[in-house]
Amino acid sequence: MNERFKRPDIKNALSILDAAKREIDYALSLEVSEKSGSTIIRNIYEGFRMIGDALLVNKGVSSQDHLAPLNELIKIVVETKRPLRLVETLRILRHNINYYGYKPRIPEVEDAIDFAKKVFYVLWNEVKRKIEG
Repeated sequence: MNERFKRPDIKNALSILDAAKREIDYALSLEVSEKSGSTIIRNIYEGFRMIGDALLVNKGVSSQDHLAPLNELIKIVVETKRPLRLVETLRILRHNINYYGYKPRIPEVEDAIDFAKKVFYVLWNEVKRKIEG
């Protein structure tokens, strides 16, 4: 894991957190189709990754990969309707889309949407609470 330590930055962490919410809101506004599937999954994944990144920035850690932010997320103790660790499935799916030209099936896109609706906003609120202290 490549990490650099710097000053904790609450303002930047909150900015990243707000950007994460915009990514998810946009992804959830799209109509599900074969054409939109990759974009929806990428944006949903990015929203979750950004929440983890906001946590790291708040701690003064700059990560160079996606694993550190996701590991930060999984440490959050929050009750959700689906297991938080499923964000790893999104990471793998997004990786396959970006690097292997994988075209997600409609059920995969719908599952990602369901996961985002049941987990993202609960997690987002908890992380915002933690950052604002």
